[in-house]
Amino acid sequence: MAIVEIRDVHKSFRRDTQAVDVFAGLDVDFDEASFTALMGPSGSGKSTLLNLVAGLDRPTSGVVTVAGSEVSTMSASQLAPWRARHIGFVFQSYNLLPVLTAFQNVELPLLLTSLSKVERRERVMVALGVVGLEDRQEHYPRQMSGGQEQRAAIARAIVADPTLILLDEPTGQLDAKSSQEVLQLLQRLNGEFRKTIIMVTHDPHAADKAKTVLHLEKGDLVEKSRGAHA
Repeated sequence: MAIVEIRDVHKSFRRDTQAVDVFAGLDVDFDEASFTALMGPSGSGKSTLLNLVAGLDRPTSGVVTVAGSEVSTMSASQLAPWRARHIGFVFQSYNLLPVLTAFQNVELPLLLTSLSKVERRERVMVALGVVGLEDRQEHYPRQMSGGQEQRAAIARAIVADPTLILLDEPTGQLDAKSSQEVLQLLQRLNGEFRKTIIMVTHDPHAADKAKTVLHLEKGDLVEKSRGAHA
């Protein structure tokens, strides 16, 4: 069953006086509990597609539906609580707040909910446990390795139990060992916890961990290859 439906989506940007088309009638579905890698050259629209799914950007025309909600027509005030419930976003640069501990960074999304302090603590410790960072909960980002920072960012993305996990180049700044650990964690989130994952990557080794690999070429998505775990 499709959890994300993208229908006839057009997206263009203004560059000086020129209109630059990224998508001209894109149609694609992402199924529940799927793990998809998006590949393609820089500027092909991979990050734009993630932003459209997350409601961080709007299509010029067309329809983006996620978990039964038409994201493309929501107002900003509707999008904020919807995104908090449905979207866990992980960035290449981790985006952890340096003045907060790992625990406090992971707790941030829960401060927007009605959960009690005790319930929040329980959720945070579960998320840190899933990513293997229980013993780092009081560490600040500067006291952690890049791989640990990225795992903390993933814990923050999953702490509210979102419908979708979206990742933009999650291994782009990591060494081979840390990349492997992060990718194994994503496979576990997909396989064991049945999380739907869409990951933008340039790295064929990362893409190989996904169940489906889609290549963006001139605004079209082409399924070129299957991941090793299809």
